Amino acid sequence: MAEEKKDEKKVIIDEDWKQQAQREKEVLAAKEEAEKQKTGQHKSHAPLPRGDFTALVSMLFTQTLFSLGFIQVKSEEKREPDLALAKYNIDMLEMLEEKTKGNLTDDEQKTLANTLNELRMAYVKTANAVPNQKQPD
Repeated sequence: MAEEKKDEKKVIIDEDWKQQAQREKEVLAAKEEAEKQKTGQHKSHAPLPRGDFTALVSMLFTQTLFSLGFIQVKSEEKREPDLALAKYNIDMLEMLEEKTKGNLTDDEQKTLANTLNELRMAYVKTANAVPNQKQPD
């Protein structure tokens, strides 16, 4: 009988390490959440640029290039240019140029004028390359 007990293996399960690991995980998650709330953003996001006129022009510029097909999303299939959306964004920039006339700094005015010229040329180039798409009025 003594030999039978020797052959039996004892399995000791230490539950303390599981509880300790879970507590550490919860503490880390709480610290991350507190940091996100403190900064007002997720760690993976870069700080946003200053909200000014040039940033607005840049945003509309980027949206127009995307709609013309000059910018693609890596994980998506290649998209056909959306001339109507591109024209809308160019029209928005033209409206900004008209409404802000005389109220912009020299740098802001040059940025807007150069952006509009580049986008108009890109629009014409794209519209000529995609003749089967109806061009907006």
